[in-house]
Amino acid sequence: MKIRDALPVVLLLLAASNLAAEHSPDPTRIRLANWAHLAALTQRDFSALSSEAESGHREAQFWLGSIFVQGRLVQKDYEQAEMWFLKSAEDGYIPAQRALGLLYSHSDPAKAAMWLQKAAQKGDAEAQFDLGNAYEQGSLGTINYRQALNWLQKSAKQGHPEAQAMLAQMYEDGEGVKQNYVLAAKWYRRAAEHVPNLGGAGQGRNNLGLLYLNGFGVPKNYVQAYFWFSVANAERNASYAKAHMTQAEIAKAERMANDWKSHHSQQ
Repeated sequence: MKIRDALPVVLLLLAASNLAAEHSPDPTRIRLANWAHLAALTQRDFSALSSEAESGHREAQFWLGSIFVQGRLVQKDYEQAEMWFLKSAEDGYIPAQRALGLLYSHSDPAKAAMWLQKAAQKGDAEAQFDLGNAYEQGSLGTINYRQALNWLQKSAKQGHPEAQAMLAQMYEDGEGVKQNYVLAAKWYRRAAEHVPNLGGAGQGRNNLGLLYLNGFGVPKNYVQAYFWFSVANAERNASYAKAHMTQAEIAKAERMANDWKSHHSQQ
């Protein structure tokens, strides 16, 4: 089979991943699917993608740029990555627009903001999170809590766990918004339910536990606190909660945690 004959299979797999990205309610699984596709590409696939990218296929251009960023099949080359991301992004491909924004984030904040905005405005949850995070951190040149809140809310509503956890933190701290522990608990809980934990879920579980520990936004409840600390593997916080509990309460919380872990391990 010629390399070019194999190309549609490669692109079909990548297209399936991106189709899932457009319709899945869980950005965590989208990210895992894309990583898996990128990790599965072979040198033969790289040659096929290169040929298709040269012919102007915007999806192939995006994945070729991703390969140059990763540096697994070829030596890392950010100039090549920028070139291919730019071709794809200018053709309106949303993942490339986001990738280009991230690539520029350390060298050209204005370009980074422009490309992240383009992807975020089209509804991309990852770009919305990246933009909200950048405004909250000031990495685009200035801190802007209003813009951070706007983009994090949009991303969080699409199920992005890191956006949910960061939004909750802003409500908990009163950062650019009126302090609201009830909303903090709501968004921590949403982040906490994500499996697997790629960052935001663990933060959501631990911080929800802290709210239960102190009775902020939720009733003070050591059983709930210990449960969430346990599923977050936050051993120090779990030990602190445990010291304030009866044996019956500890047994109940541990049953809850074991049931939760058993249920979620099958997803």
